[in-house]
Amino acid sequence: MNTVMVKAQGVRKRFGTTEILKGIDLSVERGSVTCLIGPSGSGKTTFLRCINHLEKVDAGRLYVDQQLIGYTERNGRLHEMKPRQTARSRLNAGMVFQRFNLFPHMTVLENIVEAPIHVLGRSRDEVTAEAHVLLDRVGLGNRGQAYPRELSGGQQQRIAIARALAMKPKLLLFDEPTSALDPELVGEVLDVMKSLAEAGMTMVVVTHELGFAREVSDQIVFMDQGVVVEAGPPSEVLGNPRQERTRAFLSKVL
Repeated sequence: MNTVMVKAQGVRKRFGTTEILKGIDLSVERGSVTCLIGPSGSGKTTFLRCINHLEKVDAGRLYVDQQLIGYTERNGRLHEMKPRQTARSRLNAGMVFQRFNLFPHMTVLENIVEAPIHVLGRSRDEVTAEAHVLLDRVGLGNRGQAYPRELSGGQQQRIAIARALAMKPKLLLFDEPTSALDPELVGEVLDVMKSLAEAGMTMVVVTHELGFAREVSDQIVFMDQGVVVEAGPPSEVLGNPRQERTRAFLSKVL
């Protein structure tokens, strides 16, 4: 079995006249945790959104589980998939956003079962049973009938993780999942993410939580100005960085 879950080759992305990603080459191993760190505006979130084609790449190729994302290739040229095909390929990569994005008019349980039932066409009884297991897994087994407004930010983010897991993705993408939380709520979300890492879930995480990155990640990628400056295990990138730009960044945040 191929051990690479995500492979980026020369990925470029431009917004207007500004090039945000300037040729990203990166591999993420199956069952590993990769943390993307770097200053604001370095391209971390844009790259994350390119992985599941929420942003279209302008050049290069991105593969998830050996499948080209967003495009088909014929005779060496890329052709954008039709929206239905793109949506189907996107199912491999679950996304957890900064702001939770729960449906406010639905209960916690309804938020979790909505997509498996209406997108995957699965039976309500089966999906509901799995949703209860997921709620227990994120420590909120007794909140299935609550509405998002009745939950703390940390609880809402844990529900967002459960909702992503309900689609049975091969990969989870996290875009600064704790940045919108009060400091005392950060730990409960990170604990769930740690348990997912221990269970072997492949994750790519944009984060400023360097303690979490040091403890959980297999690979840390430092990005700046749209390029990968340095990548490697935490002991190297955080403990003994090779690049001066990495050292300058870490001196301000550690």
